[in-house]
Amino acid sequence: MAAADETRAGVSLTNLDQPLFDGAGATKRDLVDYLDAVHGRILPELRDRPLSVLRVRPGQEPFMQKNLPKYTPDWVRRTDVWAEASHRRIAYALCDDRRTLLWFANQRAVEYHPTLAHAGQPEHPTHLVLDLDPPEGDSYPAAVRVALLVRQALTDAGLAGAVKTSGAKGLHVIVPVEPATTAEEAAAATRALAARTERLDPALATTAFIVADRGGRVFVDSTRAYGATVVAAYSPRIRPGTPVSYPVGWADLESATPADFTVRTVPGLLGERDPWAEALPAPQPLPADLVAEGRTIPVARVQAMHEGKRRAKARREAG
Repeated sequence: MAAADETRAGVSLTNLDQPLFDGAGATKRDLVDYLDAVHGRILPELRDRPLSVLRVRPGQEPFMQKNLPKYTPDWVRRTDVWAEASHRRIAYALCDDRRTLLWFANQRAVEYHPTLAHAGQPEHPTHLVLDLDPPEGDSYPAAVRVALLVRQALTDAGLAGAVKTSGAKGLHVIVPVEPATTAEEAAAATRALAARTERLDPALATTAFIVADRGGRVFVDSTRAYGATVVAAYSPRIRPGTPVSYPVGWADLESATPADFTVRTVPGLLGERDPWAEALPAPQPLPADLVAEGRTIPVARVQAMHEGKRRAKARREAG
């Protein structure tokens, strides 16, 4: 076992001067220092939510960790969740405090992906997510234009949301909902909002799940629902330069770029503020007509699966 370079909050930190990953422009120390600097802002996003993390070890490809390893300290809180896909119970971490966050940082956990609902309450998500995925290339400005369409669709429905960079090339619009909201209602409302966004400018926005059908448009992804996760505000990403998923005011969207927000720049940008907490509106009830409309819209992933099978059959018959 490597000797500790230093100890914080009772956590032994090791190999701090190793590069974080190829192209990171940062060391493991930079990751630890960053997460420690923002722990007061990121922990409210993680607390009491089953957590998946994306880790990266030297010389290996990044990997997603859901199930806690056996060497996890006893003081890391956890919650068991039934995984339908693998037919087993998975012990997810609950990252509730600075000590746990620093332990994850020492494990080279770079990305933090909490669930949309609190532990033990999967049927009651706390927010909707509209994930805006632009096409390849320098397409952030297109994502911004579609984010503003989402905002218009929200306003038309009597709702409000906040927006953050994904830390990759897209944007996330987050809509807090009241505690009584069910997962089914949230999923339906998200589909309806995506469809309404597409209708506002179908030349710019699309709900087509199949990439080949998007035609260079920004994909308004409505599938973040039920047991889905979304990268937390202030989470770093395993991308060149180690960017961060960062809140951007609606008025500042067009002047910002994702590369502005990295583990090196964000602490200085924040100062003493928590712009994400400031930007998030209060939880809102979902309009009945929005939920009703969403219930008439097929789930994008399921629809794409059926369409893929139909096209494959057509090709076989044509061949």
